[in-house]
Amino acid sequence: MKSDAVENLRDRTTRFALRIVRMYSALPSTVPAQVMGKQILRSGTSIGAQYREADRARSTPEFISKMESALQEIDETQYWLELLIGAGIVPAGKLAELTK
Repeated sequence: MKSDAVENLRDRTTRFALRIVRMYSALPSTVPAQVMGKQILRSGTSIGAQYREADRARSTPEFISKMESALQEIDETQYWLELLIGAGIVPAGKLAELTK
């Protein structure tokens, strides 16, 4: 049986991925927006997948490795969000909830 914390994180990563998908769909069709958007779409939706892989780990070292991968995807997603804001493609206020 899964703990509440595990279920909560599974739900949160799924909701985050869905928000990333919706954000990507709303981006302008300019080349920079689409290039950055595809990067964030990949990394932002990968977080939950990496977490689920960690949840199924067969050993502690495997769990740690998968969680490190999830953390790398989180950091990369944060980077792309910062670029979208810094390039003026999306106002910071529109991404406040995602960056939180």
